Amino acid sequence: MNEYLAVILIVVIAIIFNNLNTKIRKLEKEVSDLSSKVNKRTTQPEILQEVTSPEETSTPSQAPIFEPHKETITPNENPEHPPIPQQDWLSPVFEFLKQNILTVVGIFTLVLGIGYFVKYAIDKNWIGETARAGIGLCTGTAIILTGHFLRKNYKTFASIITGGGIAVLYFTTTIAFREYHLFSQNTAFLTTSLITAAAIILSYYYRSEVLIIFSLIGGFTAPLMISTGENNYIFLFTYLTLLNIGMLAVAFLQHWKSVGWTAYIFTSIYLFYWTIELPELLSITFYLISYIIFYIFALLDYFRKTELSIPDILMLALINCSSIIGLTYIFNELQYDPVIIFPLIFALVNAVFLFREYGKRDFGIPFSVFSGVTVSLITIAIALQFKAHLITSVWAIEATLLLFIWKKTGHKIFKTCFHVLFPLVIFAQLITWCEYFNATNLNIVFNPVFLTSLVTIVSTGINLYLLKNTSKETETGTHTFFEDLITAASYGVIYTAILLEIIYHINTLPWAAITSVALLYSIYYIFILLFFRKKLSIAKDLQTGLIYLFFFLIMINISASTSSIVTDILSKQLKHSFYLLHLLQWIPLIYVSLKIIPDTGFHQSKISYWVVSLAFIVSVSCELHHLYVLAASHGVEDSYAIRNHFNILYLPILWAILASIFIYIGLRKNIQEYNKVGFALIGLMVLKLYAYDVWQMDNISRISAFIALGIILLLSSFTFQRLKNIIKNMVDTKEKNEKNQEL
Repeated sequence: MNEYLAVILIVVIAIIFNNLNTKIRKLEKEVSDLSSKVNKRTTQPEILQEVTSPEETSTPSQAPIFEPHKETITPNENPEHPPIPQQDWLSPVFEFLKQNILTVVGIFTLVLGIGYFVKYAIDKNWIGETARAGIGLCTGTAIILTGHFLRKNYKTFASIITGGGIAVLYFTTTIAFREYHLFSQNTAFLTTSLITAAAIILSYYYRSEVLIIFSLIGGFTAPLMISTGENNYIFLFTYLTLLNIGMLAVAFLQHWKSVGWTAYIFTSIYLFYWTIELPELLSITFYLISYIIFYIFALLDYFRKTELSIPDILMLALINCSSIIGLTYIFNELQYDPVIIFPLIFALVNAVFLFREYGKRDFGIPFSVFSGVTVSLITIAIALQFKAHLITSVWAIEATLLLFIWKKTGHKIFKTCFHVLFPLVIFAQLITWCEYFNATNLNIVFNPVFLTSLVTIVSTGINLYLLKNTSKETETGTHTFFEDLITAASYGVIYTAILLEIIYHINTLPWAAITSVALLYSIYYIFILLFFRKKLSIAKDLQTGLIYLFFFLIMINISASTSSIVTDILSKQLKHSFYLLHLLQWIPLIYVSLKIIPDTGFHQSKISYWVVSLAFIVSVSCELHHLYVLAASHGVEDSYAIRNHFNILYLPILWAILASIFIYIGLRKNIQEYNKVGFALIGLMVLKLYAYDVWQMDNISRISAFIALGIILLLSSFTFQRLKNIIKNMVDTKEKNEKNQEL
């Protein structure tokens, strides 16, 4: 019953298609008749104009009423070097799919339908194995012939149809070999090779780029279709080399970029799989052959017109990157030296074209591309010579190369590729840093982990420089959010790389010492960023955040970390000289407070005064506390009593002095927030003194503390009164002078 329904459905579809075809032919005839009539009408005025033109030329006294429009070139325009049009290189692909998606889906559905029909016939035992293969071959041939007859009027449609027929031939050959064993592997390979050759010839004959892409996909997947699981890589890559040479010939004759990219993707997949599965010396030969083929493919337009398009530049960058990764990996696995031979050879090849451009004194896009590729390859060679990690180093340098090419050419595709590759660089660097946990006896600086980090540091530094210059050249002079994120991540990578190297080499010290060194390094790192804030073009908001973080780290280091260091020094785990390293934090603290804060406009909010004041109160109090304990203690046991003695007797006096200083500064500079800080500190000191300290003192200490504190407060009050009178007299004198000037 189902068979009859299928036959009836096919007949109905044929009738409907015949009716539609008849109507379409009638419409085509009507359109052709109308176009011929329109052409006749348009040719008559032209003949009349030719006849009357001599009479018009015989009256020179008549001037034209309207003068023709003359094109003018503005001073800003340069006719010799027109601006590069920014085109979306993916738009032709989307345009093709938009116009031909039904055809693609239709031929795919037809191939599936034929396959299901053959399977149904097999299940019903209607045909044997040889007949099944014959039906598939005949069907594929029939589809190809259909496309051949439709090629004149429906070129794209015919190309897709022909590609579907080629796919049927490929799959039929595969099934006949793998499932039915109708012929040997050599016969199957010869058959698929002939199909590929015929497809390439047809695509060239039809001048169809779509068809040759179908042909290449079939040609590159044919080895997978007839594979028996044996690793016959010599046979495979000899076949792929011949296929790539054919691709290069077609690309040279027809200027089809998609053909080379299709071949590059498949070839790279095969090469990388071979490299990982079975690294051997013979694969180097095929890497070099593939490099030569695709390097020539990338330079076809350069040889013709001395220019490099976007796909050409991308191909140059990718073929150098992928070849270096594969060849260096093989050398490392086989333990051959020198590993830098391949990047240096590739650098020499690119340097030849670089000097060619330099000799012509042409410093355009090709010169920038060849110089960037050459420098990046030499940098990779240096990094690999010092045993830097392969993937991380190559990706970091490649990302910088893409950003440099975008800077020189202005094509946004390279910037997009940089945005895609940069997170991969960070991910690879994170994996590299994990080796610190298992590594033993690494040299200082000259070890594979830090040398890899050094390559990343240099490349991210160049990235920051390029991004900074780019923002200056734009109209607004600002970065996008993504570029700000990349900038912050770059500073984070540099910070983390140096920090992990430092921690690795001091990991035998007590944990308090490691924490203190890490905090001190963080303080100096932020200080350097703030010191060079103008040259680094750090945004104002980021500067403010860095200053807040700077003071927060200062307070953490001097209060918590240094207290643990004092305990380790008293317990003989650290030497007293280690405390001198901690004192280095006062240099950036004083400089940031006196120089950087006034210059950056940090005090735009009231809370900023409280943060700075709190940082100084904590720093001075804790520093004097630690020095007193170190000077008066002989061991850890008696340090607790000395700490308590300082907190009860000397800390209130110290706070009173600091409060007086803040109030004095507030009155002197007319900053109300410093006055509030001083009075709040006095209130805290009085509360601490009367609520706790007075009950812990002996009589002598209590008398001494109260007398000293009273004298300090009275002297401070007297000083404030004098300062207040001085300020009042200055104001009165100024007002009198202004009145006298008015009179």
